[in-house]
Amino acid sequence: MYAARPWFFPLATAAVLWLAGCTAPPLPRSDAPPVQPEKASATTVKPGWATRTFAVAAANPLATDAGLQVLRAGGSAVDAAIAVQMVLALVEPQSSGIGGGAFLLHFDGKNTQAFDGRETAPAGATPSLFLEPDGKPMKFANAVVGGRAVGVPGTVSMLALAHRQHGRLPWAQLLAPAIALATQGFQISPRMATLLASETRLREDPVAAAYFYNPQGQPWPQGHLLRNLELAAILQHIAREGPDALMTGDLARAMAAKVQQHPSNPGTLSVRDLAAYRPVVREPLCFDYTVATTAKEYRICGMPPPSSGTLAIAQILGLLQHTPASTAALQNSLPTADWLHLYTEASRLAFADRAQFVADPAFVQAPGGDWRSLLAPSYLATRARAIDASPAGQSMKSAQPGNPGALTISYAPMPEQTEYGTSHISVVDAYGNALAMTTTIEDGWGARQMVNRGVGLTGGFLLNNELTDFSFQPTDASGQPVANRVEPGKRPRSSMAPVLVFDKASGQLHLSGGSPGGAFIIHFTAKMLYGVLHWGLNAQEAINLPNFGSLNGPTLLEEKRFGAATTEALGARGHEVKTMPMPSGLQAIVRTPGGFFGGADPRREGIVLGD
Repeated sequence: MYAARPWFFPLATAAVLWLAGCTAPPLPRSDAPPVQPEKASATTVKPGWATRTFAVAAANPLATDAGLQVLRAGGSAVDAAIAVQMVLALVEPQSSGIGGGAFLLHFDGKNTQAFDGRETAPAGATPSLFLEPDGKPMKFANAVVGGRAVGVPGTVSMLALAHRQHGRLPWAQLLAPAIALATQGFQISPRMATLLASETRLREDPVAAAYFYNPQGQPWPQGHLLRNLELAAILQHIAREGPDALMTGDLARAMAAKVQQHPSNPGTLSVRDLAAYRPVVREPLCFDYTVATTAKEYRICGMPPPSSGTLAIAQILGLLQHTPASTAALQNSLPTADWLHLYTEASRLAFADRAQFVADPAFVQAPGGDWRSLLAPSYLATRARAIDASPAGQSMKSAQPGNPGALTISYAPMPEQTEYGTSHISVVDAYGNALAMTTTIEDGWGARQMVNRGVGLTGGFLLNNELTDFSFQPTDASGQPVANRVEPGKRPRSSMAPVLVFDKASGQLHLSGGSPGGAFIIHFTAKMLYGVLHWGLNAQEAINLPNFGSLNGPTLLEEKRFGAATTEALGARGHEVKTMPMPSGLQAIVRTPGGFFGGADPRREGIVLGD
């Protein structure tokens, strides 16, 4: 199945010209707390893209083009996603790659599956992994760099499983675009150059320093032709042998050695951990959703736990149906202060439940034995009463978790903790298949550890720091355990929220979408869904809307996108308002009468291509 076949995809001229012609302005500055996973870079106006037969949306033009060539060659949506991911590992290494994990939601025209390629904690990990000797949680910066936070990567194994079920082209054929680009070189994009210039810890790793920096120790600039010969060789092995080439043998030993032999912050990842990893196919978490103004009924599907993304989005949307937000319109193409009040109050309630209940279902029981207890109409109706929806209603500022169902064990709420990373891919093919896939190495540049086998080739791939998605504090002050604490073999809670939306009456796919952005993935994706389903916007218009949300604390607004009147009105309602950069990376494809219309986030580099 994994026999190598030579195949080269020429790169689309448009993608090459795009990379050559872009310029990146200086990073915007903000005094707001650094809760975003990656810094902002250039904003580029995107037109949206109409296609008739198929479409692929990804975070970099070279990756999108690789997916397009696969679809044109007769490939399936899964085939295209594999080609896209392997190119992203090369051209967007700060966000995702073969050293990380992913969630993939797939629709084959009849059934929807949730492929879980989330990283797992090594067998040697303990609940006290991120505690200092005095029992206090480590600072994130001290935990992330090195081997301590590296989880068992799952992206390649998960993609191989999805390919065995839904692929049409040979596996090796799908890795050829990335191998060709890695060998011949690619121009560093504006965003990669911006993030590399602002990164302070990557150069501490000798392998990464030799690849990402010039001999004088300066980061390579935008437009520099970068070749990753080590990654090309590794991908050739994976093309021939499948995921076993990564998870066993020389590569597995190289990963384990990199983690265990870090000079100041080693981890426990072992070759046994890597060989034992298995992706999981789960039942998707789906819920019905009716738009009040049109009575249009949809079925929205996403990832179940260990992702908290779909649950939180479903709670927010469900809570808003019990408030005037459900019939509110945009004003001057922007959400109003009244609507933002209701949305952020619903967010506080959802994030309180998320902190209390959600973790890996292999380790934690759902409330009442079913995660859907958090979405029960009676529960949401009760929770919605906590929202002051009166004309001058005041903010609750911070919510407490609810009581959705009887628990056999109780947990302590997880303390607030920043999440990072990710990239998103959406694809619809010519055969009626569609997918939404969110992929990550967690923090920008992951653990800042680049794996190289030491055979004389430059480059390699970055390892994730995914274990920092666990709670650093395993218990509260009274000793009550946190659901999302570190445990051996456990998958850390995620906010990744790839979504597929269907017309409920016909079962026809309506939308594929998702975003990077740490915990703000929930808000970015919810905003896009609300824009398309409620406000009648096309995919690009919905993505272009300003970002906003709350993580059960201050009300956060994207800087320079809302007027002073909005901020003042929220302040009058008791909101603590902070403005900040919010560089989402939304991708979405929506069905239209003539085919599809795709949008890509102007805050990042993505484009949509198709025929």
